[in-house]
Amino acid sequence: MARAMEPGALAPDFVLPGGRWDGETFTTGSYRLGDRRGHPLILAFYPQDNSAVCTRQMCSYSSGLEQFTDLGADVWAISPQGLDAHEEFARGNDLRMPLLADTERTVAKLFGVTAPGIGIRRSVFLIGPDGRVRWQHIALIGLTWQPVERLTAELSRTQA
Repeated sequence: MARAMEPGALAPDFVLPGGRWDGETFTTGSYRLGDRRGHPLILAFYPQDNSAVCTRQMCSYSSGLEQFTDLGADVWAISPQGLDAHEEFARGNDLRMPLLADTERTVAKLFGVTAPGIGIRRSVFLIGPDGRVRWQHIALIGLTWQPVERLTAELSRTQA
C-alpha cells in the first residue's frame, strides 16, 4: 500500500467517470478534482456498492448532503465498481452525491488507500479550496465510518 495523503499535502489532480442520481435520471460525466478548486470537497472512498456497511455509510452521507452544501462542500464517493453498478446502487438507495468509478484503483493508489484482499480502505479526505488535504481518516478494518456530524465539524474547523 502506498503512503496515505497527509494533511497539508496537495491532493493529486485526477479525472474519473461518475454519475449522479437526481431522483429520476442517472447522469454520467467526468469528474476532475481540479475543477473543484476554490471550494471544499469531501472524497469518500468505499470498498463496494450494495454491501451492508457501504450502503449505510453512503445513505448517511446522501441524507446529510444539505449539511455539507450549507458549508460550501460537495461529496464525491469513490469505489472500484463501474458506472452500471453505481447506477443500480444510486437508484436503489436514492443516493444523490456523485459516485465515481475507480475501476483500476488509480486514484485510490494516489491517495494511499488500497489494501491487499479488500481493495480499497474505507477512507475520507477533506480537500480544502486550495486543493490541499485538510483532514483525513482511514479505517483500519472498514466496518465503521465517519458520521456526517464529524465531517461537518472538521469542515467547519478547517474553514475557521
